[in-house]
Amino acid sequence: MTDRIEKAGLQWDAGLAAFVENEVLPGTGVEPELVWENVAKLIKVFGPRNAELLAKREELQGKIDAWHVANRGVPDMEAYTAMLREIGYLVEEPEDVSVEPEGIDPEISSVCGPQLVVPITNARFALNAANARWGSLYDALYGTNALGSMPPKGEFDPERGKQVVAWAKAHLDKVLPLKKGSWAEVSSMAPGGQGKLMVIAGKHSTELADPNQYAGCNRDEKGKITDVYFRANGLHIVMFIDRADPIGKTDPAGIADIFLEAAVSTIMDMEDSVAVVDAEDKVLAYRNWLGLMKGDLTAQVGSGENAYVRELNPDLGFESKAGRPALLKGRALMLVRNVDLLMYTDAVLDEAGNRVPEGLLDAFITPLCALHDIMGGENKERPRNSPKGSIYIVKPKMHGPEEVEFVCKTFEVVELILGLRANTIKIGIMDEERRTSANLKACIKAAEKRLAFINTGFLDRTGDEIHTSIEAGPMVPKGRMKAAAWLGAYEDRNVDIALQCGLKGRAQIGKGMWAMTDDMAGMLEQKKGHLMMGGTTAWVPSPTAAVLHATHYHETDVFARLYEIGEESKGEVRHSLEELLTIPLQEGELPGDEIRTELENNCQSLLGYVVRWVDQGVGCSKVPDVHDVPLMEDRATLRISAQALANWLLHDVVSQDQVMEALKKMAAQVDQQNAGDPAYRPMAPGFDGVAFQAACDLVFKGRDEPSGYTQNILQARRIEAKARG
Repeated sequence: MTDRIEKAGLQWDAGLAAFVENEVLPGTGVEPELVWENVAKLIKVFGPRNAELLAKREELQGKIDAWHVANRGVPDMEAYTAMLREIGYLVEEPEDVSVEPEGIDPEISSVCGPQLVVPITNARFALNAANARWGSLYDALYGTNALGSMPPKGEFDPERGKQVVAWAKAHLDKVLPLKKGSWAEVSSMAPGGQGKLMVIAGKHSTELADPNQYAGCNRDEKGKITDVYFRANGLHIVMFIDRADPIGKTDPAGIADIFLEAAVSTIMDMEDSVAVVDAEDKVLAYRNWLGLMKGDLTAQVGSGENAYVRELNPDLGFESKAGRPALLKGRALMLVRNVDLLMYTDAVLDEAGNRVPEGLLDAFITPLCALHDIMGGENKERPRNSPKGSIYIVKPKMHGPEEVEFVCKTFEVVELILGLRANTIKIGIMDEERRTSANLKACIKAAEKRLAFINTGFLDRTGDEIHTSIEAGPMVPKGRMKAAAWLGAYEDRNVDIALQCGLKGRAQIGKGMWAMTDDMAGMLEQKKGHLMMGGTTAWVPSPTAAVLHATHYHETDVFARLYEIGEESKGEVRHSLEELLTIPLQEGELPGDEIRTELENNCQSLLGYVVRWVDQGVGCSKVPDVHDVPLMEDRATLRISAQALANWLLHDVVSQDQVMEALKKMAAQVDQQNAGDPAYRPMAPGFDGVAFQAACDLVFKGRDEPSGYTQNILQARRIEAKARG
């Protein structure tokens, strides 16, 4: 039984209330009564509107379902779009939209680079992600398949080390070219006059082709260079010089390592990548966010003699080429992703004993924690997350401009309560629901004073695509979605509308995740496409991936590419609304073996994720697919698998018996894939565990879940599993 304490008419979980009063508030100047009274007012005023907006989602979905039942198959687009306008799904597009956020940090406005998303409930992961601002290029190349193969097991392989150095220096030749010679020939570097770096490369005394790329250096007590700082398209590159180092002593210039500025921003996630189902989980999420904002979060790593404490990295100091002290941030700019409108929590109960909208609780407590960063806290000399004094909140799964306006209004009220300047709280709009991408310009208009980013999310967008049009007919297999007409329109329209609304140089234009965590060679080859599409940032699954993805930003000037896109499109949107709304329906019948393969793939993916979520509370992990290839999975990927199966069940592509047979077959395979995990609970042969039942619910009840979301089922089954111990 949860211990509760009454505060201003609300029943707070006692642990959450104590956390707020004893850990969050000291140092902020905010009195406890102000919190209790205003959270109560926030829920009383905005709770009913939250419910109304959810009801509108269901009302619209019901009308779309009815239309498709009456008009099965590929719709007449003129009639279809007319219906969507008539019911209010499509709104009138505003003409003049110009985002004007104030107090935007350069990582959002002017520095293009990788972005990490990490579960906030794991302190070690959160610290890794925050510290992923910098990473070793040598380590990233050596330890992955980026060179075309994995490193040999055992001790350091000198031959592979040579390949790493050769790759890195070939990259430097492309992004930090010398006037003469190659970086492979460099034997020494020294600051010269007029802020230049003088370089000896082979027989040549030379310098950088663009002297502005040299930023500065550090020197030891004898005046010898120890590290040199460069810039390539706004991202810094650091060469560490140490001729006594095992690597440095074999290098002509004594270069022991090359560090890259990598994840310039990181989203600390309270949503899709976490399994937060009760007050205990919620306090853990808030506590880690508080520690990041105060700068004192730590995590124990390892055990025994090898144990150490991880903490936030300090800034990097060096002497600029003008001879003055310079600092570079040692940590990524941290954003926090709150939950969506659908989620309700029992961490606080209203006067009638009902759960309250979790998003409203987040909207108050995450900025409250961030006051420590805004105000500087007890140690005002410590590095701040946002030197510009902003709080960045990513808001997921909003459906259309009404919901964006609602969220912005809650932020406005929170700012007034906490005494913050207007628009201190910035919003990141996840363009991942169909009604948002179809009304994107209106959504941006609703947030133009506080917009920090828009981001395409192919995975959730696909799940919503299937659910919104679920009655139209059977959808194409999951693997064919990337070739569907709507997807190209979705990705391009996002960028075109961003340019029309003035996001360039003011806010991030984000692109999605690379899911194959162990295939860095593939990522190096393919993810550069996100920059060519106009993404000023793109998601990566790990700090190592961030380092490798940073090389793409060295090679491509994204702002120049955005200019080219604007010139090519002549300022217009390249794809019509009808293309965006094209439904990815399967034409003709699929062969039986393809149906069986798709069925088993979806069941295996779904089970592999759900069993860890429900039994172990792991919200994001590497899940082996049916071919044992590890893929980064979260609730977005789960939503696709569940909705794909629900759609095929609805249209009799597969039967319930076929699905159950596939679930049981794949459960045995998932058990085998997790055989080495001592905490794992096998699903077969009984198939009566909570996790397996959750997977069945997601498929067989998926048709009726709001927007096809998985949260409610997962949350209920996780609570059941925790109760069972």
